[in-house]
Amino acid sequence: MALIHGLHYRNLRGDLLGGLTAAVVALPLALAFGNAALGPGGAIYGLYGAVAAGFIAALLGGTPAQVSGPTGPMSVTVAGVVSSLAAVGVSRDLASGEMLPLVMAAVVIGGLLEALLGVFRLGRYITLVPYSVVSGFMSGIGVIILILQIGPFVGINTRGGVISNIGMLLESSTPNLAAVAVGCMTLAVVFCTPARVRQWVPSPLLALLIVTPLSLLLFNDDRLRELGVEPLARIGSIPEGGLRPALPDFSRHWATLLRAGAVLALLGAIDSLLTSMVADNLTQTNHNSNRELIGQGLANTCAGLVSGLPAAGATMRTVINIQSGGQTPISGMTHSVVLLLVLVGAGPMAATIPTALLAGILIKVGLDIIDWGFLLRAHRLSAKTAALMYAVLLMTVFWDLIWGVLVGMFIANLLTVDGITQSQLQWMDDDNHPLGRAGSSKHLNPDEQKIIEDCGNRLMLFRLRGPMSFGAARGINSRIAQLHNYEALLLDISDVPRMGVTAALAVERMIQEAESQGRIAVVAGANQQLTQRLRRFGVDKVMPDRLKALEHIQNVLKR
Repeated sequence: MALIHGLHYRNLRGDLLGGLTAAVVALPLALAFGNAALGPGGAIYGLYGAVAAGFIAALLGGTPAQVSGPTGPMSVTVAGVVSSLAAVGVSRDLASGEMLPLVMAAVVIGGLLEALLGVFRLGRYITLVPYSVVSGFMSGIGVIILILQIGPFVGINTRGGVISNIGMLLESSTPNLAAVAVGCMTLAVVFCTPARVRQWVPSPLLALLIVTPLSLLLFNDDRLRELGVEPLARIGSIPEGGLRPALPDFSRHWATLLRAGAVLALLGAIDSLLTSMVADNLTQTNHNSNRELIGQGLANTCAGLVSGLPAAGATMRTVINIQSGGQTPISGMTHSVVLLLVLVGAGPMAATIPTALLAGILIKVGLDIIDWGFLLRAHRLSAKTAALMYAVLLMTVFWDLIWGVLVGMFIANLLTVDGITQSQLQWMDDDNHPLGRAGSSKHLNPDEQKIIEDCGNRLMLFRLRGPMSFGAARGINSRIAQLHNYEALLLDISDVPRMGVTAALAVERMIQEAESQGRIAVVAGANQQLTQRLRRFGVDKVMPDRLKALEHIQNVLKR
């Protein structure tokens, strides 16, 4: 598999413009996600991840127009890694140099695991997730972001996961009114910016450009102290000089790091491939899911080696890139180069950004992630679907991200199998009642129908249709008790394209039971694959032609 897409320059102008526009959108989001994931002092690491992972993912990925960078789900997961490590005694303070190398070890492990998903060609299975599960999961991520950002928004120092954040908010003292004012100004900008203005300047960037100077002018630290108000929390000094290699710490807490890496790999895969499908719809192309996973995995591995936040396909940045003319990997690479230039020279300016401003931006992101359209009408579509979606949402918020998805998928698959089983049982009832009579003429030719009429009540014709899963075994087994009423059994599987092991065992049991009672038992209409499977199960009387099977039974009954 060739890892690097051919870099075509036929759309160079559109790719450069798309990449530049995506970078403008990505800048405030990268800073906000870094701060949300790693706490005070973490904003710069979001920018590192956008630069390193964004460039490698564009170069090696399987979705040409996709732009990758830190996302809400990935930052929420990193915040969870920080909480897990803090719970085992690791200092949260990034300045201590203890936490960051361990988090980056988890990022590297997650990147390698994600790349392996692509190497083993598991990409097409990642997106086989019911929409109700995806909707509940993404809405849960949105709710987590909202809860985690309430503290910074109101100027209260919170940390940990959802439960601990809620507890700290309930126990905290009066909010910082200056932080609340900055947060409200940010929300006003991101929500109220006219569409014609957003076409030229994205609202998150506009909030940075407007609210940051206002916060310096209106909420001077000395003035706030005179009023008895705590100074505004700001990003603080940002290292200049671009990316710097840093060695992750793999020496301890292996269980926590491996689990975190697995969560990052699965979450990054789901997040990226869902965005790839959005890009496909916009560009009328088809992405390579396995290549995408390899590219994203290697990108996150590289991000971890330069202390960057892990990335995934970013839906909003990808859509903006495509709408601005981006079509090839050059656009994603341009996005990263522009951010690198900002990183080299904009440290002093970024240091004054209030954390309440970043919280306001992320609250908008959280509200956008929640699937309001499906959330508000799921109960009208299906009670089971609505219950599953809400269950996944609650498990994601209050229990665990990946377990929420896995349990949701398990329940969704059970419901799907049950629905298929009910359809299969209905087909059996429609095609075989009364046995060998009603419904026969609908699918039999005149010669076959004449033989059945000649055999009369001596022949049991049992017809199966569609793929036979393990759910169909119950319907097959329920017919075994009726065998004693007939002298011959013809099991017609002409319309069965495949049969699972459990269903095949039920067929074997039915044939064996008929033969043990001295009945004639023949299977008709099996394709080559089914014939081989049934013969491996000991069913020898398998005939590909239904008419020949009926003639065989007729001749035996006449003896």
